[in-house]
Amino acid sequence: MEEKYAKVLDAVSVVNEDALYPTDMEEAIIGIVERFGMEPQIVLDKQKCLEILMRDGGTYEEALEHFEFNVIGAWMGDHTPLFMTKSEDLDMYG
Repeated sequence: MEEKYAKVLDAVSVVNEDALYPTDMEEAIIGIVERFGMEPQIVLDKQKCLEILMRDGGTYEEALEHFEFNVIGAWMGDHTPLFMTKSEDLDMYG
């Protein structure tokens, strides 16, 4: 595991040892997100997740469908990770 992902996972384990993330998408981890009344959670870059899914030769549309149904759609309780669309990637919303 790369040092930058390990650093985030180490940091979140101190404040929320139950935080979850898709283990096949570690390289999309970009940090920790916090909100009042909620334990800190892992946040992943949505665009990077889609790039990871396309590596196996799928199209963007196939990756997006898989992501929406199997990744974002996989509610794992209060420790489910969050996915961020960075400002430079907002054009994906048309």
